[in-house]
This record gives sequence, C-alpha cells and structure tokens, in this order.
Amino acid sequence: MPKRKAAIAAGGVAALGAAAILLPNANASQDAAPDATAAPKTLKAADASDLASRLAGLLGDSFAGSYYDAGSKQLVVNVVDGDDNDVVVQARKAGAKVREVANSLSELRSGAQTLKSEATIPGTAWAVDPRTNKIVVTADSTVTGKNWDRLESTVERLGPGMAGVKKSAGTFKTFLSGGDAIFAGGARCSAGFNVTAGDGTPAFLTAGHCGVAAAQWSDAQGGQPIATVDQATFPGAGDFALVKYDDPATQAPSEVNLGGQTVAISQAADATVGLQVFRMGSTTGLNDGQVTGLDATVNYPEGTVTGLIQTNVCAEPGDSGGSLFTQDGQAIGLTSGGSGDCTVGGETFFQPVTTALAAVGATLGGGAAGGAGAGDDAGAGQGAGAGDQAGAGQEAGAGDQAGAGQNAGNGRGHGRGQGLGEIVGNGVGN
Repeated sequence: MPKRKAAIAAGGVAALGAAAILLPNANASQDAAPDATAAPKTLKAADASDLASRLAGLLGDSFAGSYYDAGSKQLVVNVVDGDDNDVVVQARKAGAKVREVANSLSELRSGAQTLKSEATIPGTAWAVDPRTNKIVVTADSTVTGKNWDRLESTVERLGPGMAGVKKSAGTFKTFLSGGDAIFAGGARCSAGFNVTAGDGTPAFLTAGHCGVAAAQWSDAQGGQPIATVDQATFPGAGDFALVKYDDPATQAPSEVNLGGQTVAISQAADATVGLQVFRMGSTTGLNDGQVTGLDATVNYPEGTVTGLIQTNVCAEPGDSGGSLFTQDGQAIGLTSGGSGDCTVGGETFFQPVTTALAAVGATLGGGAAGGAGAGDDAGAGQGAGAGDQAGAGQEAGAGDQAGAGQNAGNGRGHGRGQGLGEIVGNGVGN
C-alpha cells in the first residue's frame, strides 16, 4: 500500500457535496460584571464546561448538576442547599448562576439505578436532565403492553418530581448500515476522530458496535482493508472502538472533514447539557443541535449501554461512529444510536470521547493537520463513494474530484450549520 494521507480522516466521509462552509471565530469570554458575587459571568461553552467540572468538586454534595444557557451564555448550577449562603457565594464567585432545586445528584442517580434493576426493557433510555432536575425516561414505539405498564409503575415508585416518561415515535437502534464510507463486508459506519494509539501507531475511534461487527475496515466498498480493530466495547460500559491503520506510516490529521473544508480538532472535552454540538456522518453529513442529557443509559436490542451523551441531533444508519464536536474544534462524542431520522428528528446518543480515550489508552490527533480529509489520492474509492452526479454517484468517490463529489455529494446534506456557518447548497442535487 503506498504511503498516503489517511483515507479516513476524522469524520472524513462523503457527506456535503458542493456545500461551502464559513467558520466564524468563537465569541471571546467576558465578565458580565466585575463583582462575580453579584452577577454570573458570560462564558463560551467550552469555558462553561470547565467551570462545571470545577464546581462539581468545589460544592460537593450540594452540587446537583449544571447546564449551559446558550441564550444568556451563562452556566446555571443547581444546588440542594440553597439556604447555605457559603455554597451560593462560592458558586457565584466562580461565575455561575445559582438555582436551588429539590433533587440531589445522589437521589437522581439512585433513581437511575432503580430503573436499571427494575425496568431494563429494550427500547427504553434514561438520563438526568439538570434543566428539569429530573430523570427523563424515553420509551420507543416497541415498548407497549406489559412492558409499558412495568416502566410506568417503576417511574411512579420513584416518587413525584423525580422522573417523567415520554414516548418516541421511532425505534432505538444503532446506526450501522450497508453502503459507502468505511466498510466491512455489508456493513457501513463512519470514522470518528484520528488518534495515536498507546504504542505510537496511527488509529481512529469509531463506534463499538461497528468494531464488534467486523475486524477489518476499508475506505472503499469492496476495497482492500486499510485498518484493523484493536479494541471494541459494546454493549456494556460504552460504545467505542480503537481501529489501527495497517500502514504505520499513515498520516492521520486531527480534523473533521466536512466535504471540501475541515475543522481542526484541538482537544477532547466533556459535554455540558445545553452545549451546541455538530455531528458529521457518512449518510446525513453535517447536522447540529444541543446536548440534552449526560450519563445516559440506552437499552438497545443488542444490550444495555451506559455512560452516553444524549442529544437532539439527528442521525441515520451509516452515521454510526461519526464525530460529535464543537464549533471551536473540541472532540465531544462518537455516534452510537437513537431513534428517528433527519426528516422527523428524534433522540440520539453518543459515546463520550474523553472516556473512550482513557479506556483504550490513546491520545487525540495524529499526523500533521491538513490534506484532503476523505482521501487525496484514491479517497473513498473511484467508483463507489459519494458520487459525481446524484447521491451515490458513479465516479468521483469521496475525494477524487471535489471532496464529497461534484454536485450531489451523498445526496443529503441536511445540516443546518447554525453557529458553524452558512451551508450553501444544502445538499445540491438532492
């Protein structure tokens, strides 16, 4: 195999066609007032996430979760000891907006444990929502009859004000599919982020259910394998896999390929509820939304997965493993699964990048940034990729002519691109 730039750059799969994306600079942090005890600070989302982590340790048992208010650009911190003036003063001095709530984190986690032991039903999921200070339980369309009654009764036993149940019109599933992007037999997934494995070799992260589906992956349908699964976790405590490039000279840039342009990825970061995030995948391209829950548990047909990020960003089969990231280049998650699609929306779940890196012993990034993302020579193949004319196309592949094809890309391009810039074309030729 000739030495070349990685054909599977982070998130580097055909998606947006001729879309043009402008990347504005993130707003700088600023203090709302010099006296932090009188008014909360306005913060960038990344700074809010860091502050939330610090306050969780500072406030101890009084800390009951936090979320980022994108409208006011403030971190809202829940406390259960609102009468403890010292707690409130500490949080306000740190720059947070303080809100007194009824349920402590330990109570909410205990409730989630009860759900796990008494209502682990395929098609259900739950996560703590700090905005409501409740556990949000979601049931897909397969949860009916006795299973629905069991779920409802378990939630009721948790007590009033502790949890609520909502129905999802779709079905919870992993987003593995057959088609283009990264391939293994009849399976198709998306690459997440390029990393350096613990032994110094180039690799990438993707979904664990992709990693357990096949041992070797190619960048072209029917092509020769270019990477081999080293570690994979699914189901269980996460949904992530480390896949090592077979050629140790592969250059694996730390970036997400948007189909003609790239976003440099600088570091991995933890999610915060309310954080605006962007997802890149091989089926639906670039889409955005918000984080709605943390430490989510999802009961897929294949088994239960814990520790996930819940969002309202849409996804579809083939997007599994794709990148979840922020406007300023922080790696947040890997696409796991969910319900719905990019027409009707739905709930989606992501593996946190920080925990995946720690578990596999890898570090974010690889070779020098730059290059063509989804292949600057053969890309994702010369006759299969995202196409030259209409969707799955005929000749251009994912990078042979124009990133994700000249006219139609993958025939989708659903992304709204709010905050990341205006997407021109929105799936030209769709």
